[in-house]
Amino acid sequence: MIGYTTLGANDMDKLAAFYDELFSVVGAKRTWDWDTFKGWTTGPGVPLFALAKPYNGEPATVGNGVMIALAAPSREVVDQFHAKALELGGTCEGEPGLRGGEEMGFYAGYFRDIEGNKLNAFNMQPKK
Repeated sequence: MIGYTTLGANDMDKLAAFYDELFSVVGAKRTWDWDTFKGWTTGPGVPLFALAKPYNGEPATVGNGVMIALAAPSREVVDQFHAKALELGGTCEGEPGLRGGEEMGFYAGYFRDIEGNKLNAFNMQPKK
């Protein structure tokens, strides 16, 4: 159902460099590269993650309660994603680990990017 997500950017070049490095963990590449809009994806037909300058010309702000969850193919990739975000200057919002118990299998690590946007990387491996 989701075609793409967009976060506002104040320093587009700096934030785009953050995501270039972060998304290298899962092989995503920047496929849209305009002055006011940049987007990354892992391939055709896969949802796009985008940064945009706000259309109204006002500064981009962090939405309270807004978070983007990025699906990871394994728990190891969740760990790598979280570590890479922190290495690039992001901040921890919750160390990688199980949430809701082993039977649910929801493994996630939460972080904020260098402009304060909240994201997580997650992997679902429910017990059968």
